[in-house]
Parts: sequence; structure tokens; C-alpha cells
Amino acid sequence: MIFIVEDDTNIQDLEEYALQNSGYRVQGFETGSALFSALKKESAELIILDIMLPGESGLEILKRLRINQETKKIPIIMVTAKSSEIDKVKGLDMGADDYITKPFGIMELVSRVKALLRRLQPEVSPAKYQFEEIALDDAKHSVKVKKKTVDLTYKEYELLKYLLANIDIVLSREKLMDRVWGFDYEGESRTVDMHIKTLRKKLGDSGNHIKTVRNVGYKISRERG
Repeated sequence: MIFIVEDDTNIQDLEEYALQNSGYRVQGFETGSALFSALKKESAELIILDIMLPGESGLEILKRLRINQETKKIPIIMVTAKSSEIDKVKGLDMGADDYITKPFGIMELVSRVKALLRRLQPEVSPAKYQFEEIALDDAKHSVKVKKKTVDLTYKEYELLKYLLANIDIVLSREKLMDRVWGFDYEGESRTVDMHIKTLRKKLGDSGNHIKTVRNVGYKISRERG
């Protein structure tokens, strides 16, 4: 169930219609008190929360949701006015997962909802990866090359794990940034190149398994170079 808190009934109706057509169960509210009453009866899969509301503001509602043990992990998309940059920052600092700015296209809203729910889905992955002489044990958060432990930073480790999960598959810089740094990271793709460089160096000769695909990205392969 997706809960929408929006006091403009026209916008609320439009959001409900679009999400229902995308296969979601949706319920709308005009106030925070109505939302919290509903949460006592049914948990939300995601909440779309407008900041400008009568009475209790969206930021105040967000704060209450995040300090409550039963609601603190519910994904929340904040809806902000175009000129309220400070509200976006406050919302993210207070624990919102994403924000969307008015006026917005309804398909953008649906895409944001799908992306957030997809990103927060628990992944089922093997506890161990083995490729040639490289061994990664995710349960122990360790990497060994020829049975010798290799000390990697968090980002290097995540890059290697993602490469090992996609052997012989070309992964673009954008995809690597999305997976390791997060979908909203705004750094340069050069960041990926620098981390790949240090990862290769730490893996020694085994780093040659990480192959550069010109103008695209990287893959891990038995083909050297």
C-alpha cells in the first residue's frame, strides 16, 4: 500500500490514478493525523509526503515517522515547491529517501516510486564469489588473492563484488556509479576510473582480469588486458 499525503485534492487524485494504473494499491490523505490513524491499521510500503500541508507540515510528519520504531524504515518521497531548495536539504537530512519538485510530470512520479522500491528491495546474493585466484567472502567482508588477504576500501570492495556478480558482462560507468555510489550521486564518472585503478593495483596481477571497455565501462573477464 502506498500512502499519499497531499491537501490539494486534484493533485492527490492524479497521483492516485497514475499509481493505481501502475498496479499499486493507493490511499490518499489531506493531513498528518489522518495518515497516522491509517498507519495504526496498515503499514505503508511507501509514503509520498507533501511538505506544505495545513496544520502539521510535511517535515514535522517526517520527523515523527523517523523517530517511531514502527514507521522509521518506511521509504518516503518528499514533494517540495520549486523554489524551496532549503526544504529539499532539510527533508533529506531528516531521513527522506527522495524528493520530487512541483510541478512534476506524473510519469516522473511513477518512475521515482518504482526506482525507490526497486532500490530498497533486499537482494539475494551468494555469500561467496570465486573467480580464478580471486575469492570474496561477503559474510566476512574479506577478499583474498591466491589465499592472501587484500585490504580494500569500502568502495573498492563494492566495485569488485559487483564485477564478480557480473562476470563477462560490460558494466557502464553510470551503472557502477548508480550501484556503488547511489542513484543520486552527482560526482564525475572519473571517480569510477580512479577507484578501478587503485583496485587493480591492490589485486596485483589479478587486477588484469578487470578489463576496460573503451567509451563504455568495465568488466571482469578471463581475457587479460
